[in-house]
Amino acid sequence: MLDATLKTQLKAYLEKVTQPFEIVASLDDSDKSRELSGLLHDIVSLTDKITLREDGSDARRPSFALNRPKGNISLRFAGLPMGHEFTSLVLALLQVGGHPSKLAQDVITQIQNLEGEFNFETYFSLSCQNCPDVVQALNLMAVLNPNIRHVAIDGALFQAEVSDRQIMSVPSIYLNGELFAQGRMEVEQILAKIDTGASSRDAEKLNAKQAFDVLMIGGGPAGAAAAIYAARKGIRTGVAAERFGGQVLDTMSIENFISVQETEGPKLVRALEEHVKQYDVDIINLQRATALIPASHAGGLHEVRFESGASLKSKTLILATGARWREMNVPGEQQYRGKGVAYCPHCDGPLFKGKRVAVIGGGNSGVEAAIDLAGIVAHVTLIEFDSQLRADAVLQNKLNSLSNVTIIKSALTTEVLGDGQKVTALVYQDRASDELITVELQGIFVQIGLLPNSDWLKGVVELSPRGEIIVDAKGGTNIPGIFAAGDVTTVPYKQIVIAVGEGAKAALSAFDHLIRS
Repeated sequence: MLDATLKTQLKAYLEKVTQPFEIVASLDDSDKSRELSGLLHDIVSLTDKITLREDGSDARRPSFALNRPKGNISLRFAGLPMGHEFTSLVLALLQVGGHPSKLAQDVITQIQNLEGEFNFETYFSLSCQNCPDVVQALNLMAVLNPNIRHVAIDGALFQAEVSDRQIMSVPSIYLNGELFAQGRMEVEQILAKIDTGASSRDAEKLNAKQAFDVLMIGGGPAGAAAAIYAARKGIRTGVAAERFGGQVLDTMSIENFISVQETEGPKLVRALEEHVKQYDVDIINLQRATALIPASHAGGLHEVRFESGASLKSKTLILATGARWREMNVPGEQQYRGKGVAYCPHCDGPLFKGKRVAVIGGGNSGVEAAIDLAGIVAHVTLIEFDSQLRADAVLQNKLNSLSNVTIIKSALTTEVLGDGQKVTALVYQDRASDELITVELQGIFVQIGLLPNSDWLKGVVELSPRGEIIVDAKGGTNIPGIFAAGDVTTVPYKQIVIAVGEGAKAALSAFDHLIRS
């Protein structure tokens, strides 16, 4: 199952296992069960600390559990955890085997102190770059607290469950049989939902913090670069972010970040965070900014208030809140979001295997999505508002070569239709004839660009008609001591490499402001 190189790498990792445990597999006579058996035999051949049984009685087959002798861990994979989930498997093997996690001790203590029964199920797809964070977080929580149980389920392999629960977006997380959440989540976010007192406790801690010299609002490439450049100046630096990494976390493939030939968004985010942590930077995650109160006088403190009730103050600010997926804003879109309306073709595409879908948008993102989906689904209808596609020629040529793709131009999507549970069709208007046309399908992937995350700044910081923060050549806004960088600003060309440069520039400008005032 595993090639020689991967076996060598895995053997080195498994040397960190200190506590013996067993793998108990529940198999049938399917090809996937045989593949899983091969994988598990490969694993146990690499260490004497892990044993294998294939007499499991779990109803989900193929699946396997990781059990400590006389232990009380409930951690299971239903399916074959390869692709993006292979890392989740390796981490689970290490953690069940006694290797400590890198989680902060206060978070570990919070998990261990949770009371109640928490039976989690996570549906993932092997091509989903957002799913491993959820799987790894819940696996670790199951290792740390016997009240927490977790099974990670390959939705493409257990289609009957996906259909019964009408799952059309991954990761989808169920708690005690009820839908708990959808989308990327880390340990702290999960804890915030199940530990109801955590938010107020965290807010109290933040309110007690001393004022910063420079505070980044947003932890994407711009915020990370700004934090590094600021911290290197020896000034008190903080980063407050709704989620560190921002939009890059949802990016599948990155091939234009200079000096890195190819990488994936989550991998780049981990590298950015590790780099920031090399410096004395206070990283404050899971904080959504809701209000900005500028300093009342020169040399005063700017204040940022957050959804949690927390408040932070700083001599200078760098606003780097990035952007989010633009929505169609048509009837039915919100009703069927996660029920057929999706925004990540890499994550959710496998759930639409053999079905008919549409992609909205004819730019690079839309055409790339249509090409990827064409290899999975029965048929793709690409709908573009303009009279021509805007994607690069090489992408258009590839799209035109696919037999199961229909391209419709000069079309305005006007409505998403469904049966109350899931998407059944979309309606578009032919802009040439004004005729309304209905296309029957099961999925709609929206790829029509980005919107700046600046709603909370309206009436305070000067914004462009598109809602972008207006900045000067040094990243300055209309308010002294407040700077901005990245996709939330008027700087053209929303690229990671540009955001990094703009973040560095804003930090240098903030430092210059501090020393001059």
